[in-house]
Amino acid sequence: MKYSNKGSSNSVWMPLLWLFVVPVINVFYNILNHPGVHVYSLETSLDLKIPFVASFIIPYLLWYPFITAVLIALAFKDRQIYFQTLIAQCSGLIISYVFFALFQTGIQRPDVHSEPDFIYKVVNFVYSNDQQYNCFPSIHVLTSYLMLRGTRIFGQKIWLMITAMSILIIVSTVLVKQHVLADIGGGILVAELCYRLSGTVISFVQKKQQRSRK
Repeated sequence: MKYSNKGSSNSVWMPLLWLFVVPVINVFYNILNHPGVHVYSLETSLDLKIPFVASFIIPYLLWYPFITAVLIALAFKDRQIYFQTLIAQCSGLIISYVFFALFQTGIQRPDVHSEPDFIYKVVNFVYSNDQQYNCFPSIHVLTSYLMLRGTRIFGQKIWLMITAMSILIIVSTVLVKQHVLADIGGGILVAELCYRLSGTVISFVQKKQQRSRK
């Protein structure tokens, strides 16, 4: 894996293939998304005061195309930041799965089965396809925060739009009762740690490559 600061559109397609590592790692999510022997709750009294807002399921679901689009844009804009963000995401996912396996947490969800509105049907679809485990740290938060961290290179206006979308997705995780506040804190902490470490690793590899050319 070679790192170059800028990349032309003609040479960016090969680095984009590394995106397929993410769905391979995500196989472990479904393996772990069932109740184990011990399921812990990190819900606090403050979490109980947060209302359920069904309409926030829309930004919650927009997370999927949002993360993919931002990573692709990063690959075309700056190869080094792209790899730093992608490596941070992959390592963050692995750390999250270790938590899911060793310290499984769950969340109580509202009953939306009898609600007739379409938006509640969408929420019920999400609930049906994603059980209420694998909560800490939040992968939605982890990856959204990484997009916020990696896209400063786009300039202030674009970065602010990406930041706004990232924050909206992060907020949606608690408003649709997929996560609690502790999950948000855990996701941000893991993301920041992985982003900094991946930057350090890339810098080390670049220096090693430079020495080998001399």
